[in-house]
Amino acid sequence: MRTQPFVLLAALLLATGAACAQEGAPHDMHAAPAPPPAPAPAAAHMPAHAPAHTPAHTQEHAQPERVIEIAMDDAMRFHPDRIPVRPGETVRLRLHNAGRLSHEFVLGKLDEILAHAQEMRAHPGMPAHHEANALTLEPGRSGELVWTFAQPGTLDFACTIPGHYEAGMRGQFLIE
Repeated sequence: MRTQPFVLLAALLLATGAACAQEGAPHDMHAAPAPPPAPAPAAAHMPAHAPAHTPAHTQEHAQPERVIEIAMDDAMRFHPDRIPVRPGETVRLRLHNAGRLSHEFVLGKLDEILAHAQEMRAHPGMPAHHEANALTLEPGRSGELVWTFAQPGTLDFACTIPGHYEAGMRGQFLIE
């Protein structure tokens, strides 16, 4: 009967995943990628981790109107940390980790970012990821995301590596 706990755990994990999928909850940012869905029109394309109410979206083939440089450092800060953009503007976010620690850039609504930060704390050692709205960078490395800010308001960004958000590694896009 040694296998019974493993069978129960597997069943629980499957049931939990099915329940989340049925509720429309965003999926685990670190799970194995699912087969890609049928392509949607570019204007309706949303990143896998941003629900439909997020006031922005990616456009994989969109031509950015400008480039915004964002540096991350071991003082647990983004530079700049408050960035004005226009509704409908497509930007290339060029990120650089100027520190000696790994850092992450996650873009989304604050409640989604906080949920992801909690998940990262609960599961230390999660692999780095590069998603439509998230990028993990090793020390000295750079990366890019292209994003279109759809409607006025704010959109948060943060590093969700345990302790980094809590130390102040967060910012906002001001969409006005």
